[in-house]
Amino acid sequence: MSTQNDSLAIALFSELFTADQLARARLSKALPRGMELSHFSVLNHLARSSQERTPAQLARIFSVTRGAMTNTLAKLERAGHIHIRPDWDDARRKFVSISPAGRSARDAALEIIAPDLNQVVADLGADQVRLALPVLRRLRERMSGD
Repeated sequence: MSTQNDSLAIALFSELFTADQLARARLSKALPRGMELSHFSVLNHLARSSQERTPAQLARIFSVTRGAMTNTLAKLERAGHIHIRPDWDDARRKFVSISPAGRSARDAALEIIAPDLNQVVADLGADQVRLALPVLRRLRERMSGD
């Protein structure tokens, strides 16, 4: 890789990492009391996909260890935000789905953070965001190995 490409790669990832850190901090502060960003992320995924997932699938989707996902799921289950059921064909496996309370919690969190997110998009300009999305999607797909 040339020095110019090295600098471009470093600049790209520095901006991504900094934007990620700032976004996480900002959203974490805005979420309802007791809800962590990891909780919101899982609830949002389950609500958007409308499919049951295994804990292993969720761990893979969020690039976390199975132990970390188990911890997050246990907290969500205690809060009544998800249902965990056994796989009727393989008792070693479990399936996770969002509960009505979890959907409500996710929707309430979205109501709280949406104005902040919408303001960022407005400040950047919707056209600029639309231009950035395909690049960010390709980057995510490339980094995930898809």
